[in-house]
Amino acid sequence: MTDFGMVLTAMVSPFKPDGSMDYKRAAELANYLADNGSDGLVVHGTTGESPTLTHEEEYELYRVVKKSVGGKVKIIAGTGSNSTATSIKSTKEAEKIGVDGVMIVVPYYNKPSQEGMYQHYKAVAGSTKLPIIIYNIQGRTGVNMTSDTVARLAKIKNIVGIKEASGILEQTSEIRQKTPKEFVIYSGDDDKTIEIMKRGGCGVISVASHIAGREIKKMCEAFLSGRTDEAERMNARLSPLFKVLFITTNPTPVKAALAMIGQPAGGLRLPLIEANETEKEQIRKVLKDLKFI
Repeated sequence: MTDFGMVLTAMVSPFKPDGSMDYKRAAELANYLADNGSDGLVVHGTTGESPTLTHEEEYELYRVVKKSVGGKVKIIAGTGSNSTATSIKSTKEAEKIGVDGVMIVVPYYNKPSQEGMYQHYKAVAGSTKLPIIIYNIQGRTGVNMTSDTVARLAKIKNIVGIKEASGILEQTSEIRQKTPKEFVIYSGDDDKTIEIMKRGGCGVISVASHIAGREIKKMCEAFLSGRTDEAERMNARLSPLFKVLFITTNPTPVKAALAMIGQPAGGLRLPLIEANETEKEQIRKVLKDLKFI
């Protein structure tokens, strides 16, 4: 079994005021996250604004984060694309750089069939020795990978787990029933972590862990140790944070929140825009209520 840990942070990509990549800040933020509850970092995913990064920026980000915290936490590269050839190229580059694994999103916009999805992942898996996490998020890709397709893919040796963000809890139960116990299931939504863990999940690939990494780690530890009531209480306490970080498109709220806790990551690249004043007020209130600021 590949052990990436319980809490993987889907890391934001820091930008300078002119919109260019801020690699120095990326290294600093990676260290901050590694010291505050993250077992691993997912670099260049949705939260990292992957659609607007160039491949050169993507690869340099892997290098910088690997060099900065590679000895402390696992580095998972978001090498997925809606082009199988591009996914393979990025995955091979990430492997050369020395990351610990890759996360591959279900191809978006193309709307592939279940067989098309299977062939996509099979081709990428055949191009690398790295462990692969499937990323299923119908809300962004337009298609849902079924539990049967996940079960087929789980038979491929280096496809080791899934980030389940379909929003269909019953599907998590089906995946758990149809896959080997070594196949790991991560919640892809902070507000569903406990529910997914009840159905056999091992943790979360989190946005909120930028702010509450230690607390989320304790919550997952409590659940896996059988202290479910304690985990439920922690989840209820953090629920306002989970909600406010998605009042508008991710990663707009979390970048605003990071600035408020003294860990700025700059603005966003168009077509995403920064949080407006009303949104910032809502975010600030939750952070104050939960004593993060």
